[in-house]
Amino acid sequence: MDPVHVRGPRTARMEPATPLPHPAPRRRPLPRRALRLLIALVIGYLVLWAAGALSILALSYWAREETPAPAGTRTVQGVHHFQPVDTEGRLWRGAAPRTSGYRALAGMGFTTVVDLRAEDLSASQLAKPGEAGLNVVRMPIRDGQTPEPEQVRRFLGVVAQAPGPVFVHCGAGVGRTGTMAAAYLVQSGEKSSTAAVRRNLAVGPPSIEQICYGLRLSRSEAEQPPLPVVAVSRLVDAPRRMWSWV
Repeated sequence: MDPVHVRGPRTARMEPATPLPHPAPRRRPLPRRALRLLIALVIGYLVLWAAGALSILALSYWAREETPAPAGTRTVQGVHHFQPVDTEGRLWRGAAPRTSGYRALAGMGFTTVVDLRAEDLSASQLAKPGEAGLNVVRMPIRDGQTPEPEQVRRFLGVVAQAPGPVFVHCGAGVGRTGTMAAAYLVQSGEKSSTAAVRRNLAVGPPSIEQICYGLRLSRSEAEQPPLPVVAVSRLVDAPRRMWSWV
């Protein structure tokens, strides 16, 4: 008989296992407590903003209805909110003039313009007053904020030494212009702080910070408002300032 060849068990060839992909980490949902806190903060801010903004608008409307415009107020082409600050006619206020406004001011005998804007201005914008023959003094103050004591002292000196009438302006001729005009009126002894603030409110709504600044003015001091007032004011004023950047 031929020998029987017995085959052993056939060994299967093992293929290397393909590693399974790691599942993407799942984002944990925001905890309910944190979500409730966030909602409460948003609602609180909206309430603060609405209360502050509406109160200032109401005060401005009341002041405009109850406070007559100062004698000499008139319409000037290219200058919005144009009106005198003092009774002598040395200082006038308004919004940032257009090209025609600068020419009109020069034609009326103005010699000096004080620009309170801290915004980025082009070379052509900065050159317009000089092209109209006006001397320009820049004292940058951020929108919604108030002047430093050194700026007030410098401003009083500019008005006192100018050879003719001085025109002060910011952007809209309301907040920053009003605070500087109030400092001039109070420290020159022409108006009380309350009367100066009321005059500003009649022109337009300033910020809470600017109202507080005006009420704290005295003949010898022009101090910044307390830090809590500044913080609340800038929170309330933030949407307006952001909108102005758009």
